[in-house]
Amino acid sequence: MAKFVIAGRADCPYYAKTELLADYLQKNLPDFRIHKITQRPEVWEDWLKDVCEKNKWSHKNSPIIWRELLDRGGKGLLLGGYNEFLEHAQLYYDVTSSMTTELMMVIAQENLGAHIQKEQEEEGLKTCINPLQVWITSASAPACYNLIPILTSGEVFGMHTEISITLFDNKQAEEYLKSLVMETQDLASPVLRSVSICTKVEEAFCQAHVIVVLDDSTDKEVFTLEDCLRSRVPLCRLYGYLIEKNAHESVRVIVGGKTFVNLKTVLLMRYAPRIAHNIIAVALGVEGEAKAILARKLKTTPSYIKDVIIWGNISGNNYVDLRKTRVYRYESAIWGPLHYSRPLLNLIFDSEWIKREFVATLKNLTATGRQFGGILAAHSIATTLKYWYHGSPPGEIVSLGILSEGQFGIPKGIVFSMPVKFENGTWVVLTDLKDTEISEQIMTRMTSDLIQEKLVALGDKIHFQPYQSEHKDLVPHEEKNPVMSDAAYFLNQIPQTTFEKPQSLEFLNGFEGKTVES
Repeated sequence: MAKFVIAGRADCPYYAKTELLADYLQKNLPDFRIHKITQRPEVWEDWLKDVCEKNKWSHKNSPIIWRELLDRGGKGLLLGGYNEFLEHAQLYYDVTSSMTTELMMVIAQENLGAHIQKEQEEEGLKTCINPLQVWITSASAPACYNLIPILTSGEVFGMHTEISITLFDNKQAEEYLKSLVMETQDLASPVLRSVSICTKVEEAFCQAHVIVVLDDSTDKEVFTLEDCLRSRVPLCRLYGYLIEKNAHESVRVIVGGKTFVNLKTVLLMRYAPRIAHNIIAVALGVEGEAKAILARKLKTTPSYIKDVIIWGNISGNNYVDLRKTRVYRYESAIWGPLHYSRPLLNLIFDSEWIKREFVATLKNLTATGRQFGGILAAHSIATTLKYWYHGSPPGEIVSLGILSEGQFGIPKGIVFSMPVKFENGTWVVLTDLKDTEISEQIMTRMTSDLIQEKLVALGDKIHFQPYQSEHKDLVPHEEKNPVMSDAAYFLNQIPQTTFEKPQSLEFLNGFEGKTVES
């Protein structure tokens, strides 16, 4: 069987004559097949150059004809142009063309019109299938760079869901964002419909289905904790207003990062009340840090450790609960099938290590933000989104920062990390878990700091006063394995720690357009 590929400029009269002759041959010869390719005049030369370079051919005019070697594979065999195809048809099939020049010109213009119409129809079909609109704030942050490849891999939303990504940041980041757009396009992802940037504040979150809120891109200076807390309000107020005004009614907002995650989440809920039920805070990063420390102790793999529960303030005073934690595929004298697991606390015989070194290591990581870089933040956000859309693994406990409704004795109205499972596009709080009671002292310690953060940020309280425990031990004796990162410890680090500058207003001024007053 002979298969010829005929490619040409859409308005080329010689392509028109070649095309009609090839149509005649295909109609009258059972083993003659053709495939046609047309290109707009303005892109023809670049397209032809790419084809010739790829196949190591030399050809400069329209049309170009080659034969596909269907029976042998490999690259096509170049036949040539208009004259070579006419000679081939006359020599092998005793067929020639008597088309006049005037008719050739008429058909060429018809071909051009048909080509343009086909392109418009294809674009129209694409718009009928609306992609998922994903917006990423503070897109110049390292977490965004690591998040994009995961989102475009199809692992998060699925290989059958197309996405359009919009990178949102201030005007000063525009050049970096342009290079990031080009690098994202180079991925050639089959699920990525488009990627674009936005620096105009009034256009932010337009028809967004998913909004990822990352840490603000700020310069670093030493400020008081109160200043850092209050600096979050202007940006969250602006984001809340824009989300209510521009985003899709079913938008999902996920807050990640390593600074004041709970506070930013509750502020967004306050300023975007219509979609407050669809705003969550990512806690899987702290889970990952805890699993890695435990895995190093047990000389196993972090992914084999399941059901670590993070309670409280994700980026501050929290409690890492290991009472439900289990270890799978652990190398010991006792072995079982893949689903067999053992309680972690039965494998770590050094209880003092848990009470002291484990607690101190996690406390230091939370207070300083060390190791919580772009990779961990991106992976935590992507995994949480995947669970939100497709459900969490059956039987596994997932930690998530959500608005408390009084579960587990937690005061209402604060964003608190607690155990959940994802199913049917939402989450369910695991209130039926047994043996998860938290002592009043630890609960008061966590909730006191979260309530004060909110009050100080909104100006209802002037000074932040860390909860002072009567116990001097790092771990209360009645608890087996709490892990806490005190606000007191956080405050004591002020002389040595570099805080994020409360640059929300400065950040807003970097956008084109006017800021929105509350």
